[in-house]
Amino acid sequence: MAQFTAAVIGTGPEPDNIVWGESAAMAYRHGEAYEGLSQCDIVGCADIVRENAEAFADEFDIADENVYEDYQEMLHAVEPDVVSICTPVPTHAQLVIGAAETEVPRAIHCEKPMADTWADCKRMADAADDHGVQLTFNHQRRFSPQWQEATRLLEDGVIGDLERVEMGGKNLYDYGSHLVDLCNHFAGEQEAEWVLGQVHYTDEDVRYGVHNENQGLVTWRYDNGVHGVASTGFGSGADVIGCEHRLFGSEGILEVNPDDVEADLRYRNTDSGGWETFEFDRVFAIQRALEHVCDSLETGDQPVISAEHALRATEIIFAAWESARQRGRIELPLEAEGNALTEMVDAGDLTPVGEED
Repeated sequence: MAQFTAAVIGTGPEPDNIVWGESAAMAYRHGEAYEGLSQCDIVGCADIVRENAEAFADEFDIADENVYEDYQEMLHAVEPDVVSICTPVPTHAQLVIGAAETEVPRAIHCEKPMADTWADCKRMADAADDHGVQLTFNHQRRFSPQWQEATRLLEDGVIGDLERVEMGGKNLYDYGSHLVDLCNHFAGEQEAEWVLGQVHYTDEDVRYGVHNENQGLVTWRYDNGVHGVASTGFGSGADVIGCEHRLFGSEGILEVNPDDVEADLRYRNTDSGGWETFEFDRVFAIQRALEHVCDSLETGDQPVISAEHALRATEIIFAAWESARQRGRIELPLEAEGNALTEMVDAGDLTPVGEED
């Protein structure tokens, strides 16, 4: 087994000061994950607030001389194999591209969502390709047992051929990027052909620097004929689905994290005579994701949380917002380069009210 060194960009404040939507101390979760990997040692960190970087270094026994405010200076000095980027979303593109251009790290693992515009998402992936860097995004739910078991059951044919995948969650972008990514996974990583969506946005919800709709309803179609449906919102849109994922097959139905049910997963088909339920022990999915990052770096195989897969999910999300703006179906590939939800707010077409207003 190869040994790797790792570093973190954007340590943020220590976990006792978590403010959801502003700082979730994800760097500390990455640090804990690296500590748990026998093939990886965390050796450096950087944050524009030096006190934050020093606190992180104290937590993870990083040498004082490997603590920096300038991330590029840190990369050149420490020369890590893998670097995690755990900063607010609007900074992701600049940092991923800047880190790739140093040609120091062999792998960059960035927090999700990818970036706050579609153009920047593509620029990040292109920069990684141009500089031969393995770029992944922290869609760690692919490594959680309920979704892995759902994959196994689907591949074993317990619900027949997949016809439709549904998702319900808080929003399309921040939380929803996980769920759309998994929709694509269940559909066999197919390209979406078109997206049709509508959103409701009256109460300002800015998460890690980016607007998120209050409620959304979206449908799309994959190249293989499978359809996707998403309904989002707190106590509203998500309740329409009643679980995080529902897979409709030709011979049955499978649900992941169903609401108000003592189960992490359940399915029924023509032979089951009712619901078959499953419960699983919780796992540290971020550690599994980073282990996969290192394993992929060693083997040269494409990671399942690759930039290519993240682009596919993010395109559906941005296309849904663009559909709401244009009031029509969006054919893919997506031509709009920006972020339609933010642009509608900036133009005054949507006027969400913040708590201080």
